[in-house]
Amino acid sequence: MTIAQILGTMDYGPAPEDAGPARAWLAAHEDGFGHFIDGAMTKPAALFEVRDPARDVVLARVSQGSAADVDAAVAAARAAQPGWAGLSGHDRARHLYALARHVQQHARLLAVLETLDSGKPIRESRDIDVPLVARHFYHHAGWAEILDDELPGHSAHGVCGQIIPWNFPLLMLAWKIAPALAAGNTVVLKPAEYTPLTALAFAEIAMECGLPKGVINIVTGDGETGAAIVAHDGIDKLAFTGSTAVGRKIREQSAGTGKGLTLELGGKSPFIVFEDADLDAAVEGVVDAIWFNQGQVCCAGSRILVAESVAPRFEALLRARMETLRTGDPLDKCTDVGAIVHPTQLERIRALVEAGRAEGVTLTQGAAPAEGCFYPPTLVTDVEPASVLSVEEIFGPVVTLTTFRTPSDALALANNSRYGLAASIWSENVNLCLDLAAKVKVGIVWINCTNVFDAGAGFGGYRESGFGREGGREGMMAYLRAPSPAGKGAGSQPAALDTSPATGMTASDIDRTAKLYVGGKQARPDSGYSYAVQGRKGAVGLAGLGNRKDIRNAVEAATKATGWGGATGHNRAQVLYYIGENLSARAQEFATRLEAFGTARKDAQAEVDAAVRRCFWYAAQADKFDGAVHATKTDFVTLAMHEPLGVMGLVCPTAQPLLGAVSLMLPAIAMGNRVVLVPSQTHPLAATDLYQVLETSDVPAGVVNIVTGPRDELARVLAAHDGVDGLWYFGARDSIRDIERASAGNLKQTWAEADDARDWTTAAGQGRGFLHKATQVKNIWVPYGA
Repeated sequence: MTIAQILGTMDYGPAPEDAGPARAWLAAHEDGFGHFIDGAMTKPAALFEVRDPARDVVLARVSQGSAADVDAAVAAARAAQPGWAGLSGHDRARHLYALARHVQQHARLLAVLETLDSGKPIRESRDIDVPLVARHFYHHAGWAEILDDELPGHSAHGVCGQIIPWNFPLLMLAWKIAPALAAGNTVVLKPAEYTPLTALAFAEIAMECGLPKGVINIVTGDGETGAAIVAHDGIDKLAFTGSTAVGRKIREQSAGTGKGLTLELGGKSPFIVFEDADLDAAVEGVVDAIWFNQGQVCCAGSRILVAESVAPRFEALLRARMETLRTGDPLDKCTDVGAIVHPTQLERIRALVEAGRAEGVTLTQGAAPAEGCFYPPTLVTDVEPASVLSVEEIFGPVVTLTTFRTPSDALALANNSRYGLAASIWSENVNLCLDLAAKVKVGIVWINCTNVFDAGAGFGGYRESGFGREGGREGMMAYLRAPSPAGKGAGSQPAALDTSPATGMTASDIDRTAKLYVGGKQARPDSGYSYAVQGRKGAVGLAGLGNRKDIRNAVEAATKATGWGGATGHNRAQVLYYIGENLSARAQEFATRLEAFGTARKDAQAEVDAAVRRCFWYAAQADKFDGAVHATKTDFVTLAMHEPLGVMGLVCPTAQPLLGAVSLMLPAIAMGNRVVLVPSQTHPLAATDLYQVLETSDVPAGVVNIVTGPRDELARVLAAHDGVDGLWYFGARDSIRDIERASAGNLKQTWAEADDARDWTTAAGQGRGFLHKATQVKNIWVPYGA
């Protein structure tokens, strides 16, 4: 027998990791774990079991957190927060550096605990998770050091409530805690009930390196513990990573509280393989995309889309590669696929696959141990885009394969999802990759790679994958309050609208019939009614009484105006300059209109002048609000691109009806959004007078749509509309809760504030903060160099 033949018959021998030190640590806590509150471990109470999913044995018992435990943790965090925020950035950085170093010093203990607790292969815990944990603390130590220079005027939220999942227990802890501490916040964190052990080990590390008491608090428990954190009045900011269903509930429960909120939720990420791709590399990419961490990854490439011309070859290569995957003992260094985290999750995977089997799909499965919580690597073919396996997030080692013919077909299939977390694109044609990267509706794009992470780049999604970012500058900003003069006003409560004929209407040389403005055309309201607009001496005109159907029509018109988002910043700037020029040319007419409402002449002229200046300021910003190239891993360029949200609802303040409308409209359209604007309910004619300005300023049809009528009623329709991607509401503080709660349907981004909280004539009425809220960041990873 030749050497080559011998090598072909050889199999891997066992390569077990020594779990002795980790088991000794667990044995030292055989009486159970308490919570980590105010710098010390509490006495264990109300214990529940934490089990090893690979062996189905009890690892430890931990405490079920009660409302009283959460109260104590929040109180400790609140007491510690002023002192922690009062430290210099340098002093906070030193603490973060210490945490990073001590994580490295205990790296093997943490890796083994993670594998025992979660079932993931030791190679992943050891070589990916724990090094990234240290990287996040080092990276954010740097942010603490330079925060005042890089983000002047920003301040900590206060106390952050953080809830993390079971798929990356320690890494998710680092993603949450590191930026929160760097910004000057204190933390109450709840790890997942299945996987709390590395969080508790981290608590001991925090004590070991002298972190001040109360800065980090860890309360273990199930969903009830998490709900207590979400509902707690002492929490200033919430950060959640987990399922979309739970994220939606958190959005609803936190509505109207004023708490900051970031949500990193589910995904159904496309893995797109073009005909000129390196198929061998792409197959290895699939292994990393879906069988990494048993597919229990929110950004897992769970939908393979492959060019029809190479699909047979690609599928053959993938099947051959599946035969070499080793599923088994997570503590064996030769294992590729470990254990599913818990029997409940295993049953969910099995149920979804059986539902797919009933639809007639074809399954190709690898091998997996019969004992323990294991599921084999699974390839699903002959699957339709509407299949349950193509649509639902399985969160297991199951991938579907669908073919396409053209790049446009691939894009349509990729975007055929309510999620929008990540995508992986494989082609030797970089131009094709970048073209598709700009069009796929996700927050992260990997080109000829997949599942690449770094603390220096933001991570987060679009649509029902949540909002906000973790990592990079954008992730740091999520833990800071931008400088804002917002006050605590109650907001306006406009009087009920009167659709009766107005008596004693004041004649005016600028009086016109004010219709709605939809799709570049003036339109009568669906209701058929108008309402009187009152001025200083009585009614000064009539405005259309818009309703749900008018909002629907306006959203449809905005949705069709896709070319605006694809226009260059320079082209959008030109249009905004034209708006400013034409508004300036008709300044006296607009000032007269404002005077008719009862505004003093001097104030009316000042409002118009401010509106004109705002046009020019946002025109200047249209091609200057740049993204960034993040410094991440060697051989990658990581592009952080600002993209428009899409279709935005803008509900304008009551006072300063012209300036309030343009102050919301201009930053939104400058960034490429299309808008449905609800102007001041009391004085909407200042906004309807803009129709002719827009028409003569080359604003494409559908980019700006204006619907007048009952502010809060129309706002609720916009909030609930699945075709609206973002909503700004400036109105009554009492209405904010309803608006934010209604937005949970498609998890649109919202910005809600009492409309008397800022003076729109001052710098508070414009700025880069408006541009940030009108955009979302897409991070594109491009291989570069060696």
